[in-house]
Amino acid sequence: ISLWALLTVRYLAKQPSLQGTLQDSSACEGLKGLAEEQVRICQRQVEAMDSVKHGAELAIEECQHQFHNRRWNCSTLQGLQVFGKVAIQGTRESAFIHAISSAGVAFAVTRACSRGELEQCGCDRKIHGVSPEGNRRWLWSGCSDNLSYGIAFSQAFVDNPERSRGVSSSRALMNLHNNEAGRKAILSHMKVECKCHGVSGSCEVRTCWKAMPPFRKVGNVLKEKFERATEVHPKRVGSRKLLVPKSSRFKPYTAHDLVYLVASPDFCDRDPHSGVFGTSGRQCNRTSHAMDGCELLCCGRGFRTAQAERVERCSCKFHWCCSVKCKQCHHLVEVHTCR
Repeated sequence: ISLWALLTVRYLAKQPSLQGTLQDSSACEGLKGLAEEQVRICQRQVEAMDSVKHGAELAIEECQHQFHNRRWNCSTLQGLQVFGKVAIQGTRESAFIHAISSAGVAFAVTRACSRGELEQCGCDRKIHGVSPEGNRRWLWSGCSDNLSYGIAFSQAFVDNPERSRGVSSSRALMNLHNNEAGRKAILSHMKVECKCHGVSGSCEVRTCWKAMPPFRKVGNVLKEKFERATEVHPKRVGSRKLLVPKSSRFKPYTAHDLVYLVASPDFCDRDPHSGVFGTSGRQCNRTSHAMDGCELLCCGRGFRTAQAERVERCSCKFHWCCSVKCKQCHHLVEVHTCR
């Protein structure tokens, strides 16, 4: 089963600037893992592919940040497999991957629009005039992020492999839902930024624009959604197949929530065939009772303790003008690793 987020993100992220690689639209056919329609989108909008690459990088970096102290830490196994292979498909980990990947592409394309890097889009000029409250001292101006374009591009590009499989597939329904939830994490946290104008900074008039949240905020929101994800199963309603909560005790999920079909493995033991690294050799926190603690992270196997030398800057002094000079201090620390 091919998942765009699992097979293509790593490939795109590892490429050098795609603008140099894709000298013309025919080179799009050489990008590994793309579905037919994705190749056509690439051919029509070659200039946007560098933004897709940057979105892939954002997704990988954010995933690894959010899960760095958990058993599944978003590690690559090797080659093009970014987040693992078979083991995580249909799980809540897969739900997070799809959400953060679709959000990454939407975010990066939108940012490129605002910076004037793409010919087919720019700032969102639909937002103009006085503020919604009618406050004459607050005018919509500046460059509002054109998130509607970024979302539309992400829907067309990221969702295509799932749509080509048909919405009768439970996993396609799950992935499409989580893709959209990722994009909504940006949309629902758009913020208003303003700049003051007036004599001596009196702020007689403010010009304001809408801006996307930092991508770290998007990652934090989706990590919370991951923790509260809803397990679902397919149900036929008339001629349609829908995903409904597996238990009647679960509250109905919304378009902003993540959903998954199967329970996750424990990720304790290495299984290269399934793309699971295991936790042997991972550093753990001996004093923590959370997921990064040695008891949980090491799955009860115990841990080894060794001493390691750490070099840090110390005894820093400011010298006029204008530098800071520091000494290098060496000290021993205990490092704990899972057996």
